[in-house]
Amino acid sequence: MSVDSIVVLAQPDCLDEPGGTLCTLVYEVTGLEWLAASADTLVAKPAKILLIILLALLVRFLLHRAIRRITRTTGEGVLPAVLRPMQQRTAGVLPLVGERRRQRSETIGSVLRSVVSLITLSIATMLILGELGINLAPIVASAGIVGVALGFGAQNLVRDFISGIFMILEDQYGVGDVVDLGEATGSVEAMGLRVTTLRDVNGMVWYVRNGEILRVGNRTQGYAQVVLDLPVAHSTDLDAARAAMKEVADQLKADPDWSESMLDDPQDLGVEAITAEGIMLRLQVRTSTADQWRVARELRLRIKERFDADGIRTPPPYGALRPDLGPGVIS
Repeated sequence: MSVDSIVVLAQPDCLDEPGGTLCTLVYEVTGLEWLAASADTLVAKPAKILLIILLALLVRFLLHRAIRRITRTTGEGVLPAVLRPMQQRTAGVLPLVGERRRQRSETIGSVLRSVVSLITLSIATMLILGELGINLAPIVASAGIVGVALGFGAQNLVRDFISGIFMILEDQYGVGDVVDLGEATGSVEAMGLRVTTLRDVNGMVWYVRNGEILRVGNRTQGYAQVVLDLPVAHSTDLDAARAAMKEVADQLKADPDWSESMLDDPQDLGVEAITAEGIMLRLQVRTSTADQWRVARELRLRIKERFDADGIRTPPPYGALRPDLGPGVIS
């Protein structure tokens, strides 16, 4: 037997098969029969798996970059047209609105990036398992059954997550806001996709499931309104009382220590109600969200001092209106 015949016999069988290009290439480069015969397993499949991983990482990177660009544009874009007329009158409000919009866009971007990463990883894993020759049909069927079981058994959990996502998308409230959620009212300390954490004025911490929240009252979004109802006696000179009330509020707004907290000129709304006990005057002031209670307390103090100095009387106790019953006695 000649040397050429020995060489031919030593060549792997895949060289004679159709489509044996990879086998031929590996054999010509390495000269190893076993490596050429296993080229599909040792070279082709790892190369395909590596390509799948690289493509998955590339798609994830591009989608994350697009999400960051969109959320950054949304957070730093111009204000809506409906808020532009307020720019001169409420200069303190617009930065707060822009900051809330920036925070919301970052939160939404983080959620979207997590979803993109999960979907990309799942698809890449399934493609890699397919390349390894693993039958995906039982896995997909099992995942479907488990999904249905979880859907029925964890309906409240799914509802909590969906509600949390929409609360973030709609910017219903954020950390630091004072909200009324029905059973619980307080400052938002933490906001997740499943649970919102509140702390009320007494220091108690409330954990409220997002799926159980039917309505939200946000007291600190954008700006706040301080509404003071000031009772005076029937014999009071209303013009003088209203002028004193408005003058005190204007002086507070002109005070450098308080001017930044008051976003607009105080408004004297006049007589709000007339009852058997007295007359109710109303004053309204627009303030920043963080200073509404501080401004309200200071206004009450200054107006009370001004009323005392001007001799403006508050309504007497109800029993004092019935001399036959004696002072302080209510019929």
